[in-house]
Amino acid sequence: MQTSENLSARETAGLIGSDKVEGTAVYRSNGDRVGTIDRVMIDKLSGKVAYAVMSFGGFLGIGDDHYPIPWSLLTYSTDLGGYEVNISDAQLRGAPRFTHGEEWDRYDRDRENALYNYYGVTPYW
Repeated sequence: MQTSENLSARETAGLIGSDKVEGTAVYRSNGDRVGTIDRVMIDKLSGKVAYAVMSFGGFLGIGDDHYPIPWSLLTYSTDLGGYEVNISDAQLRGAPRFTHGEEWDRYDRDRENALYNYYGVTPYW
């Protein structure tokens, strides 16, 4: 039976609230920390997660670069207590990104296509 307590849970065995995803660490499979999930972008019409924006670098939020990462590349690891992604340093250096304070046009389908093409994964749509 569903109760208001169940419905307001921020995390269950198979679901996690977006507010708990934001701030979660991102690791490589070897345990090296890559960055942190800054936000999750969800398609309003389909409800599908488009991508996560990962912050990387900087100190206390100053000088951070933000990397949109297709959601399909992230896997939650209970062992690591965060998301796992297999992206090399070379891939990250050339990846689509925006700097702190720079706007990323979140509604530009061409830019999203370029993102998915860069990582060689099927777009969410």
